[in-house]
Amino acid sequence: MAKKKSPGIQEPVRLAEIKDQPITDTIEKNYMPYVMSVIASRAIPEIDGFKPSHRKLLYTMYQMGLMTGARTKSANVVGATMHLNPHGNDAIYETLVRLTRGNDALLHPFIDSKGSFGKQYSRDMAFAAPRYTEVKLDPFCSEIFSGIDRNAVDMIPNYDNTTTEPRLLPTTFPNILVSPNLGIAVGMASQICSFNLAEVCDGTIALLKNPKSSVEKLLDCIKAPDFSGGGQLLYDRDQMREIYETGKGSFKLRARYVFDKQHSCIEIVQIPYTTSIEAILKAVGDLVHDGKIREITDYRDEIDLSGFKLTLDLRRGTDPDALMARLFRMTPLEDSFSCNFNVLIDGSPRQMGVIGILEEWIRFRLGCLVRELTFELGKKKDKLHLLRGLGRILLDIDRAIRIVRETEKEADVVPNLMTGFRIDQVQAEYIAEIKLRHLNREYILERIKEIESLQEEIRRLEEILGDELKQKAMIASQLTEIKKKYGKPRRTQIVSAGDLPEPEEETPVENYSVRIILTREGYFKKITHQSLRMSDDHRLKDGDAIMNSEDTENRAELLIFTDRAQAYKAKLDDFDTTKASALGEYLPAHLNFDEGERPILLKALTEYPPEHSIIFLFENGRGVRIPLGAYETKSNRRKLSGAYSDASPIVAALYDSAPQDLLLLTNAGRAVLISSTLIPLKTTRTAAGVTLVALKEGQKITGVVSGEDIAAVEGAAKCRKNKIPATAMTLPSVESGKKQLSLT
Repeated sequence: MAKKKSPGIQEPVRLAEIKDQPITDTIEKNYMPYVMSVIASRAIPEIDGFKPSHRKLLYTMYQMGLMTGARTKSANVVGATMHLNPHGNDAIYETLVRLTRGNDALLHPFIDSKGSFGKQYSRDMAFAAPRYTEVKLDPFCSEIFSGIDRNAVDMIPNYDNTTTEPRLLPTTFPNILVSPNLGIAVGMASQICSFNLAEVCDGTIALLKNPKSSVEKLLDCIKAPDFSGGGQLLYDRDQMREIYETGKGSFKLRARYVFDKQHSCIEIVQIPYTTSIEAILKAVGDLVHDGKIREITDYRDEIDLSGFKLTLDLRRGTDPDALMARLFRMTPLEDSFSCNFNVLIDGSPRQMGVIGILEEWIRFRLGCLVRELTFELGKKKDKLHLLRGLGRILLDIDRAIRIVRETEKEADVVPNLMTGFRIDQVQAEYIAEIKLRHLNREYILERIKEIESLQEEIRRLEEILGDELKQKAMIASQLTEIKKKYGKPRRTQIVSAGDLPEPEEETPVENYSVRIILTREGYFKKITHQSLRMSDDHRLKDGDAIMNSEDTENRAELLIFTDRAQAYKAKLDDFDTTKASALGEYLPAHLNFDEGERPILLKALTEYPPEHSIIFLFENGRGVRIPLGAYETKSNRRKLSGAYSDASPIVAALYDSAPQDLLLLTNAGRAVLISSTLIPLKTTRTAAGVTLVALKEGQKITGVVSGEDIAAVEGAAKCRKNKIPATAMTLPSVESGKKQLSLT
């Protein structure tokens, strides 16, 4: 008896069944269909200027009646578009967002929008969910749907064969050059910049009138690309000629700015289309943080309802034009746009220059126009045919009525009218459907008056259909009307690249070793080691003492904490070197401290190591460690409020780069010796910390001794505790106050 096989076990594949197949056959059969689908059905725009996703979305909105009336929720449009484009709600909505007026991606948006749709110039400014936003078609869309109901383009089945959609949209202007497009297919890509609508209309009209127009003539009409974000285009005619001829090449865009002399700041009001506000802020922040740009004291995004604005605060005496010349060279405030004009023509990708694209568009538009005129001609001929039949019964209306009345069967009415007046079935059907009240001489005479005008109109249409020059004249007339109705001034300013001054080489920050000194009264000195070798006797005010002293380098950044829970930042290079015999620069005045504010810690930093921290100790016996990275800022901020908790007066702030011992002294002559590792690390700057010393009523922490100074405190070793909160131990004696890090 045969052994029954388990249903869950499959037989092993026999090696004899595996057949060799050349890799070229595999690619041809399996990969190439996918490649062609991506190229032809997704990524590359066609001559109407749209990708399939754009076309399906706009046509759905057209079918929904959104050319007129009120807006509808974007979610409704997204759902309806799924009938034509089943690629997911998110993909459809992202397509919709880019076509809206609110997103600012297009010179001539196709969708009138209400709500938050993000911005083309920001990668982080997110659009709202489709249930919150509202849309309708912009009146401008009348130009892309003109003739779609008059057989201007082919209608093809949708993906499940339940409805039809246009293969292309019959745009009455070269939208392929007016709307920017970026597509990445397999093995090829397309990047088409936008041009000014009025200039494109002028260039197309010139080409319609003279198909042999030169590139130079076209350059005079269509001067250069134009972008919705504005900015300046650095114009090089040779570069532009290459793009117009071949469809490949690049040009540079740069930001536009104004200088506010009153507030000593640069306001950047337009940026290149190819970059984002976040990329610019990061680049500027890195330059400021690294000390490569010292003229900027602060920078910020001031975009609001009034429009785009990025503000750079400058030091007094800064030349704004020289600074911007350096920023253009070092940041995305100047960027390149690479052109790659790949367009699908009759289903095949072709790279063409501007002239080639316009020639193909004219061919496409002529085809649409001929189909529209042929459709209208057919309609008018049909109407003329009906009216001629109506004219036949004018001579004997009573006979027509009698035929209808005396016919016994309804099915015989039309044949009897055909026989009685020698008309065909279509004419007889039309007459049979006329209401009885209209079977009078006045009505029939009024109707057949149209025969003469119809005949004239038919002759006119037939003449146009037989003369390509008249067809081109019609297209030129439409373009003139579109320019008059929708044309706008250029947004992108054309600047000759040869007229720009050469940017000056930046002056790097000179780097050398220095020693920095900060006294309790707030006097600061930056002294070279050579100067210290000559004399290291420091001049101080009476009663003042050195609080911080460390060796560093001139490119370091200073981080200063004060007794008002604030931190200040400054570039060490901004301070002049001095001698030990000088009193120094008064730091509160240099950094604009608040009245009565005093420094408690100064640290020079060339980087912000993540394992380093700042220890804060408070009168109430609490303490906390804050990671050094919490004080690292991307922008050149000079003042940080809320640098630490202000719940209790600060006793001391210490830089913690490695575990260290801390001796906490109380006003009761007691002390606790703990390791800094017992103090918890908190990521929030204003964290109040934990209790380190258990204090009785009326007691408080008055001082802290750290490092080698602890050995000078008699009995300090007996006060060591390994857990917190700790009970303070009595000290036999406390060394002089100069051994303590205290604010009292």
